[in-house]
Amino acid sequence: MLLEASAALAPFASFKATAAPPGGNLLLRRPVFPAPLFGSLIGTRRRSSSLAATESGQALTGLLFQPFEEIKEELSLLPTHLDLSLARQKYADECESALNQQINVEYNNSYVYHALFAYFDRDNVALKGLAKFFKESSEEEREHAEKLMEYQNKRGGRVKLQSIVMPLSEFDHPEKGDALHAMELTLALEKLTNEKLLQLLSVAEKCNDAQLADFIESEFLEEQVEAIKRISEYVAQLRRVGKGHGVWHFDQMLLREGDAAAA
Repeated sequence: MLLEASAALAPFASFKATAAPPGGNLLLRRPVFPAPLFGSLIGTRRRSSSLAATESGQALTGLLFQPFEEIKEELSLLPTHLDLSLARQKYADECESALNQQINVEYNNSYVYHALFAYFDRDNVALKGLAKFFKESSEEEREHAEKLMEYQNKRGGRVKLQSIVMPLSEFDHPEKGDALHAMELTLALEKLTNEKLLQLLSVAEKCNDAQLADFIESEFLEEQVEAIKRISEYVAQLRRVGKGHGVWHFDQMLLREGDAAAA
C-alpha cells in the first residue's frame, strides 16, 4: 500500500540516500513525503473508513431520532377493526362531542336565517336587500357546518347530526318594526355563536389539542368578530332611520352591497 502511494505521490516526494550494502555500490533511496501532505492522506483514509461505517448501517453517536425504533409504538396503536378510524391521533372524545355540538349550532343558525329570508321575500314585505342578506347568511352558516364536518372526519371523529329547532316565521315588531327586530335578533345570534366557539376552543385547550384550537382560531373566530362588527353597524343604522321610509333606503343599500360584491 505504501509503495502504491509512493508511486502516485512521487512528484511531491523528496528522496533520501541510504548507505551502500557491503561489497556493493548501489545507493538506495526512500521517499520522504512532506508532513502536511502525509497527514492529509491519513485524514482522507480515516474519513473514508467513517463513511463506510455509516453506509454499513452502524449507528452514529449522538443520534436523536431513531425512526424504526420509535415507530414501533405507533404501529402497535394502529387499529385493526374496520369500524375504527386509522387517521385518529390524540383526538379526545370530549373534543369530538363538542365539535358535533358546534355543527348543530351552525345548522340551527342557517335554519333561522333561511326563515328570515323567506319572511323578507314575501310579496307583502318585499325587502329584497334584507332577503338577499339573510339568504347569503343562511348559506354561509351551512358552509360553516360543512367545514366542521370535514374537520371532524379529518381527525377521525364521527359526525352525529342532531335535531334542529323550528324557527319563527313572523318577525314583525310593534315598536321596532321587522327590519330592526330581525337585525337585533341576528346580532344576538352571532354573539351567542361566538360564545359557543369560545367554549369549543376552551375544550380544545383543556384537552391539549393544539390542532383543533388552531383550526377554530384561524377559520372561525376572526370571521365571527368581523360579522359582529358588521351587524352592529346595521343595527345602529336601522335605529337611526326608524320604521318608515328609511328602512326602504337601508334595504336598497344592502341590495347594492350584494351586487357590488358579486361584481
